[in-house]
Amino acid sequence: MFPIIPANSVAEEAGNQEGIFGYGDISTLLSMTNLVSNAGVVSSDVTGVGTARSQLAACEYGGDKGIFGFGSQNAAPYRTSMTNLVSNAGVVGTDVTGVGTGRTSSAACSYGEDKGIFGYGYTNTNVSMTNLVSNVGVVSSDVTGVGIVRYGLAACEYGEDKGIFGYGNQHPVSPRDLSLTNLVSNAGVVATDTTGVGTARRSLRACSYGGDKGIFGYGTTGSLSSLTNLVSNSGVVATDTTGVGTARRALGACEYGGDKGIFGYGHTASYSAVTNLVSNVGVVASDQAATTGTARYNITACSFN
Repeated sequence: MFPIIPANSVAEEAGNQEGIFGYGDISTLLSMTNLVSNAGVVSSDVTGVGTARSQLAACEYGGDKGIFGFGSQNAAPYRTSMTNLVSNAGVVGTDVTGVGTGRTSSAACSYGEDKGIFGYGYTNTNVSMTNLVSNVGVVSSDVTGVGIVRYGLAACEYGEDKGIFGYGNQHPVSPRDLSLTNLVSNAGVVATDTTGVGTARRSLRACSYGGDKGIFGYGTTGSLSSLTNLVSNSGVVATDTTGVGTARRALGACEYGGDKGIFGYGHTASYSAVTNLVSNVGVVASDQAATTGTARYNITACSFN
């Protein structure tokens, strides 16, 4: 007799095997991408598709695909809401007309096992609005924001079907840098602010690991940081873990190999292409030699396949 397999098991097994870093800035905006294998190996540059831009966000959707969205471009409107879908083979699609308010320095994560959410960011002021992504990659119109408006935050999945936004900057309000978080339910509903844990900072990134947990890492307080904060499978953020690797900001992060993560690229005193792997128990490894890809910052990443 064959075992009974839950309807959603295919998507769960298929997803998060590979990753993709995309777009970014080297004083010139870029649209190139770099694939991450299921062993955490970053590929050389792949010719960019779509409008070159920076300070965008990305997340997985559909169980095995990804989406890049929002960010800053060189032509009006400079803050865009356009998106680019990523197939389950890591192929980036052409520009999709944006939905919702164009903004930069937002964050995104998956939720509900096969959907995504973009949230927060900066227009000509800080915002907290969100935009949901369906399981076929369609972005919804703006949803009224919840929590403190801010930009330069990060987000990741936890608990297999929920998400968390955390940290960021609320300039010009003091204190500018924050450590507070907002949980996202498996229906895409954002909760009110949760008191922050760990060092308040901005321009960090986050990814999931271990199948049901998450990690925030790196960023800046005015001084560059490499410290991390783990997220439990119930959405509880841990105190600071001593940083490993090169302190930097404006990097990317995504899951790979089904249960591991990777931080990559960013800005130190110059552009960086260094990466740091995250084990399936949340341990960050020392720097891997700079990848074969172009060093850059204001990049983003998501998993696929």
